[in-house]
Amino acid sequence: MRVQVDAGQCQGHGLCQMTSPEVFALRDEDGHAYPLHEEVGSDLAEAARSGADACPERAISVE
Repeated sequence: MRVQVDAGQCQGHGLCQMTSPEVFALRDEDGHAYPLHEEVGSDLAEAARSGADACPERAISVE
């Protein structure tokens, strides 16, 4: 499963990281999110989806 954060849409709310810290982190310089791993296994699939669902900007895609 591939996890991507659209840097142009992310506003740095941090909800994805608060919801799924095992999948998402925040950049020190601007607070924008990024996936810790672009590919996640089935063990993190639910966490990746939860983090994406928490994003108010819908900047995260999970495929």
